[in-house]
Amino acid sequence: MAITSAICNSFKQELLQGIHNFTASSGDTFNLALFTSSATLSASTTAFATNPGGGSDTEVSGSGYTTKGNALTSITPTLDSSTAVCDFTDTSFTSASFTARGCMIFNDSASGDPAVCVIDFGSDKTVTSGTFTIQFPAADASNAIIRIA
Repeated sequence: MAITSAICNSFKQELLQGIHNFTASSGDTFNLALFTSSATLSASTTAFATNPGGGSDTEVSGSGYTTKGNALTSITPTLDSSTAVCDFTDTSFTSASFTARGCMIFNDSASGDPAVCVIDFGSDKTVTSGTFTIQFPAADASNAIIRIA
């Protein structure tokens, strides 16, 4: 099992089909779900599931975390030079105790919960009776989590 950071291939096609709406005030709801090192997530991931890659559930479980993770807020698509980027407000899981290896951003408003991107944290990250925060990088052509050049 492995998590490989990538924009999901299906997301690229779904953009052209108008499935995803990133408009801040009236757009879709995008969630960030956390996964253990047993998950299989990559560019070929097409949708949220509690057990990507099959087998038993690989979505994180523990205090401070609920299925499908957190809804992302302040979704802000902008243009940086010739690259479209999207920013989100950092998200936190409070009173948390769990271990996560990566995450998936997916469209919770669209039928089938289509995947947007997957992110490998590089190693297991553990929180014990604390706050687990996902801090998004600068929303520019070199750093944004979602970049379309």
